[in-house]
Amino acid sequence: MTTAYDAWVGREEERTERVLASAVQAMAATLDLEAAPQAGQPLPPGWQWLFFNPVVRRSGLGVDGHPQRGGFLPPIELPRRMWAGSRIRYLADVLVDAKATRRSLIQKVENKVGKRGSLWFVTVEHRISCDGTLCITEEQDIVYRDATPPGAAPAATPEPYDGQAQWGRDVQPDTTLLFRYSALTFNGHRIHYDQPYAREEEGYPGLVVHGPLTATLLQQFALEQGGGRSLASFDFRGVSPLFVGRPFRLEGREGENGALSLWARGPDGELAMSATATFR
Repeated sequence: MTTAYDAWVGREEERTERVLASAVQAMAATLDLEAAPQAGQPLPPGWQWLFFNPVVRRSGLGVDGHPQRGGFLPPIELPRRMWAGSRIRYLADVLVDAKATRRSLIQKVENKVGKRGSLWFVTVEHRISCDGTLCITEEQDIVYRDATPPGAAPAATPEPYDGQAQWGRDVQPDTTLLFRYSALTFNGHRIHYDQPYAREEEGYPGLVVHGPLTATLLQQFALEQGGGRSLASFDFRGVSPLFVGRPFRLEGREGENGALSLWARGPDGELAMSATATFR
């Protein structure tokens, strides 16, 4: 089906920057780790999202704190924009303090209709290279949808997830964690720091934990169970939001052919994010 955004399919952009050790040290502190990777050591999985983010003047931001519509991504006017999931392949190490290049390509733009209205899905491929070696590939899904209208009935309470975990640990998301992660990723989305906006404009009960932050924590959790191996792939899908001040749990179990099945379980037992990890 032809859509108004077909012209954006195939659009590309490229960004090059250094994987700064100072940003890596700040991320380690944000995650409360005892030590940070040093220059020349591998960047942990998920930490690539600290880099290559658009730097937009404050006057170029939309009401939600994201860059205004248009530019590289299509100008979809639906107000709620979320990172729905990714499929990542780790092919070689990105080293701290190395110069890296990310090439991005819009693969497809699709319209669907959900229970609460129109949805647009944009799939972007990212390819990160260092010194001509392809290190990371990622297919990222971005979803746009309508805002929750004032007075609308709340969404149905999610059913408790029935996954049986072999391992698990608790996460206490506080405002400092969200603030620091927003700052490190230069993410101005107001749902992560502006509680009146999150509640009154986007219909959330509180500040929202970043999806990629949860995905980063799940990758760290996978490495803790991986016996010293490096990740080869990590696929994740966001299912329901997590909120500041409401503890959630990282859980997992062994899957088929050496893979791990992982998930984040919300405070009411609901599935917040599902993931699969493999090792190399």
